Amino acid sequence: MILFKLKASRVKERAMEKLLPPKGILKKSMNSSRNYEKQRSKSMAICKSLATTSLSPLSISEMEVPVDEGHFLSMLIKMMNAKNTLELGVFTGYSLLTTALALPEDGHVTAIDIDKEAYEVGLEFIKNAGVDHKINFIQSDGLKALDKMLTENPKPEFDFAFVDADKPNYVNVHERLLKLVKVGGIIAFDNTLWFGFLAEEEETVPEHLRENRKPLMELNKRLASDPRIELSQVSIGDGVTLCRRLV
Repeated sequence: MILFKLKASRVKERAMEKLLPPKGILKKSMNSSRNYEKQRSKSMAICKSLATTSLSPLSISEMEVPVDEGHFLSMLIKMMNAKNTLELGVFTGYSLLTTALALPEDGHVTAIDIDKEAYEVGLEFIKNAGVDHKINFIQSDGLKALDKMLTENPKPEFDFAFVDADKPNYVNVHERLLKLVKVGGIIAFDNTLWFGFLAEEEETVPEHLRENRKPLMELNKRLASDPRIELSQVSIGDGVTLCRRLV
């Protein structure tokens, strides 16, 4: 059966070769498209491998961004033509990898996390994808790193920022990112639905999820009434809130 499939695949490849024009711009274009598809398949395979690897090493794989959310953010970055992005909270780097792959060759992502050990779990996959040159990893507390950026360069420079760090500081992070992200840029907050428990009575919420519940409720209220942004909450993954800076 396997041999039959291999033969069928080769027959299909030969048939496709015959369909290609013998020379000229169209042939170059079609070859370029095929090369892109091969590279895309390789990138998707690397992303899948990293997502699988993240299920075991630190026993906290729920910290990893879901695959569908990673794909959504990747598409958003491409549609924005973003070139300079920020990621606060990295874990093993699945969303970081999808971001780096979405950025153009001269794009750049600044990644901040206090835990370098977790980041290094995914670094091998990032290197295999050939996008490690786009990443500047900073091992630091998130707020301290943002404050340092504001001190050194107070001008807004980021097109897009993704936040998946300590939830009690989301409101403080928002205030800083409004100074670091350009007008028209996007700030994306992860986990803003918090497993659906924001709509539940606190006594029904599992004990280990209560600590972050109140800060996320406070964030959602703040964002909804903030005239400096327009927002959309997307029910993908555990909820992603997109904030577009207006002023």
